[in-house]
Amino acid sequence: MSKTALFAFNGEPMCFMHVLLNAWDLHERGETVRVVVEGKATALLPELVNETHFMHALYAKVVDAGLLAGACRACSGKMGVLGAVRANNIPLLDEMQGHPAVGMYQDAGYRVLMM
Repeated sequence: MSKTALFAFNGEPMCFMHVLLNAWDLHERGETVRVVVEGKATALLPELVNETHFMHALYAKVVDAGLLAGACRACSGKMGVLGAVRANNIPLLDEMQGHPAVGMYQDAGYRVLMM
């Protein structure tokens, strides 16, 4: 079975939507998928938990399936959403000086895609 880690950096909602869509598509195809939210994309997380947000249903589906690995601790802090990320029980990833480590996923056999 293939394994893919999608690292989402872009804070544009339409770009992030494609990360979620691809994560779900790969999951449905039987792949192991992990979504890592980095950079400006961390600012979207507090918005996506709002049930009125146009991407909430897709986001919730990805989270409920266990595909969201978590959010970058350093970037969540820099974007001013660290408290909201914590309040929504989103794991904070910080293995590389406060940021998620791509190498950790590569070592575990994941194909890493930066989006």
